[in-house]
Amino acid sequence: MGSCVNDEKDVREIFEKRIGVDEARGIESYMSQGGKMKAKLTSPLMLRYQDTLPRVEFPQTLHVDFFDDTMKIQSQLDAHYARYLENQNRIFLRDSVRVFNIKGDTLFCQELWWDQPEQRFYTDKPVRIHQPGTIINGVGLSAPQDFKTFTMFRITNSVLRVNDSVTPTDSIAPTPDSTAKRFPRPVVIEQ
Repeated sequence: MGSCVNDEKDVREIFEKRIGVDEARGIESYMSQGGKMKAKLTSPLMLRYQDTLPRVEFPQTLHVDFFDDTMKIQSQLDAHYARYLENQNRIFLRDSVRVFNIKGDTLFCQELWWDQPEQRFYTDKPVRIHQPGTIINGVGLSAPQDFKTFTMFRITNSVLRVNDSVTPTDSIAPTPDSTAKRFPRPVVIEQ
């Protein structure tokens, strides 16, 4: 009489559910809504995980161009890492995240969420926005995908360029018969 004995660990490994990971390189993906092109995503590497939480990861950078209805680029996004949660239609971006628009406004942060159905970016982490002549630091932000406007929840240690619009010819010269005082023009903050 003969028998075969298997190691319990080997048997368990055979029957364990294996996580499926698909790998793709040189990714170029287009996103549309209502039949209109909205964005073009490029990345050198994409990993798709098929487990209890289906997701797609971009571990080696991600770049996205966002288009208006005439196919002109309105804003762009770069990040060193991204994770797309398929069931939620949200993308988590981290590590040197940068979003900029055609006006020259640039958002820098370390973590940002991109809600695709709502076409919005948001975070509760520190952010920095560079505008021509202005740097705004804060914590927490919400902005539309085109990044034309934004709401910052708490502004901290920021630098705003103030344009001094007073020139010598703009002053009011005192006259001998008046007690006119010299008042500067109001300060204008450019945005």
